[in-house]
Amino acid sequence: MNFACGVDINASREKVIALFDNPNNMKHWQDGFVSFKNISGEKGTVGSESIITYNIKNREIELIETVVVRDLPREFTGNYVFKEGANSMRNLFKEITPQKTRYTAEVNYYEINSFIMKLMSWFFPGIFKKQVQKWMNQFKDFVEKHPD
Repeated sequence: MNFACGVDINASREKVIALFDNPNNMKHWQDGFVSFKNISGEKGTVGSESIITYNIKNREIELIETVVVRDLPREFTGNYVFKEGANSMRNLFKEITPQKTRYTAEVNYYEINSFIMKLMSWFFPGIFKKQVQKWMNQFKDFVEKHPD
């Protein structure tokens, strides 16, 4: 299952990247975010791995993030493995003007292990896209309200 989402942020690409690249900020736009813990390699570098923990509907979910591409300010791509499956997410940042940045996310769910997730991906694929778009919109709000 593949899809893309996007949002235009009224801020410089430098500001967008500075806020995106700090895991401590994830709590400001990702509902249910609990923690980010580096487990191998230098945090944020290609090949490094981290555990990202969420609490969603009173259920703890852990994802193992492996950094695949780190070419900031242009691109950050990670693979995410979790109990129910695995996906990749390619985050692209394009300067539209000096004070406007287009943030695009290309998501590919390449493994789905859970029967419930398979059903959701077949019958309600929009749910996955809707969640990513929601977090991107919340990131836009966070960036635009964050002082320079």
